[in-house]
Amino acid sequence: MEHIKVILLQRVSKLGYIGDVVNVKPGYARNYLLPKKIALRATKENLKYFEDQKEQIQQANEAAKAEAQKVADKMGQLTIALVRQASEKGQLYGSVTSRDISAAIKELGYKVNAGQVDLSAPIKTVGVYEIGVNLHPEVSVMVKLSVAKSEEEAQQQMTAETQTESA
Repeated sequence: MEHIKVILLQRVSKLGYIGDVVNVKPGYARNYLLPKKIALRATKENLKYFEDQKEQIQQANEAAKAEAQKVADKMGQLTIALVRQASEKGQLYGSVTSRDISAAIKELGYKVNAGQVDLSAPIKTVGVYEIGVNLHPEVSVMVKLSVAKSEEEAQQQMTAETQTESA
């Protein structure tokens, strides 16, 4: 499989930093990096354009990172309670996905989409979870999530969790 070279316009985890010229699969470049303006094809014209615009690109990235850091500082101790139907053994009827978590965070007044919620697999049991939210490629924050059968149970889970942490 052929790879193509691209210039990164922002940091991409597990790939590189701003200005890095990296080899990626054509589909990844064509379907993700290029349309989202995360990268440019590594042609002579684009390399020259990047060198001319490097200062502005880095300043824009620093401004976005600073804004994300402000939001992360506000979200630092955020706790979310999701009430779901579950069996007696705590098995959920359905599951909690990154879309559910992002919707709950939005209700609290933060701008977060499902793609920013770092959830490796849907949650299928009641309990307390630590979920990562990526606000910027270089800024992420951990959010506490309580999945319970009722609001009271969610409050009890959070109280029990804070008592175990302080002990």
